[in-house]
Amino acid sequence: MELETEEKNIVNTNTEVMDALEITAPKTITKKQIAKPEPAADEVRIKMEGCGLCASNLPVWEGREWFQYPVQAGNPGHEGWGRIDALGAEVTGFARGERVAAITYNAFAQYDVTKASNLIKLPAELDNVPFPGEPLGCAMNIFERSDIRAGQTVAILGVGFLGALLIQLAHHAGAKVIAISRKNSSLALARKLGADEVIAMDDHWKIIEQVKQLTNENFCERVIEATGKQWPLDLAAELTGIRGKLIIAGYHQDGTRQVNMQLWNWRGIDVINAHERDPDEYLKGMRNAVTAVMDRRIDPQPLFTHVFDSTELQQAFELHHENPEGFTKALITFKDY
Repeated sequence: MELETEEKNIVNTNTEVMDALEITAPKTITKKQIAKPEPAADEVRIKMEGCGLCASNLPVWEGREWFQYPVQAGNPGHEGWGRIDALGAEVTGFARGERVAAITYNAFAQYDVTKASNLIKLPAELDNVPFPGEPLGCAMNIFERSDIRAGQTVAILGVGFLGALLIQLAHHAGAKVIAISRKNSSLALARKLGADEVIAMDDHWKIIEQVKQLTNENFCERVIEATGKQWPLDLAAELTGIRGKLIIAGYHQDGTRQVNMQLWNWRGIDVINAHERDPDEYLKGMRNAVTAVMDRRIDPQPLFTHVFDSTELQQAFELHHENPEGFTKALITFKDY
């Protein structure tokens, strides 16, 4: 479907307006003009430079029975970065014009507001590069929860944006990395990022046997499931060795899951749901991501495979939904504003 254009909302002629993108119905995006948000006393307003498209955004765009439409304009964009445009009366420690990454929830718009406590400053060295801080921080937090150490064998199932970052982090930590993914381009990317072994995600028992041989029948000390699908979750448990850790990094949003509790019990594995919900932990991960980029432990830039103008959000969603060879991560930008 094409991006639809809706007439301007009726607003006071003295009210400043901005463009925002709204998921009006499943697979339907409308460009609207709405009032520019004003920051509360403890908030800042950010002029967005761009926003990443997250796999967790897809169900909202695709449509699920539990969602209501239209979705709030700008939502569910939550991977935004930009420059501070306005400060609330009580905000200290920030200044207009500073470049920041932020936790916001309506970043598919020219401007968004958030509490000043939800920001991190970006160093000048990163001025010319996109920096979707939220997913980068998510990767750092998952890596920390995974307790990956030198000499371990780590299997990572799913080499999307998150899996690719985790490959880099595990490799830098001195672990042996086995990358398992569906797409040939993802497997090639995994090799480039430091994976020691790559395996096509095509046959359940064949994969188990390959990993068994690669690990002298011990399987893996750490297994990270980064797909959000039932079959890879089943497979991830099979690849986890005795007293190993199974880390759930994928978003499981399309219904309930079944697990092989007998296997979990028998091997005595720890199962870790590695997504943080505390904003302070999110911010900690985002700060750690800045450090990791500066230290060259991760390089996210080659993973931004597709960049769209903000008016092309519909095309970005369609591409992410298709997930073709060569696709890793889509960004939308507000460079024209």
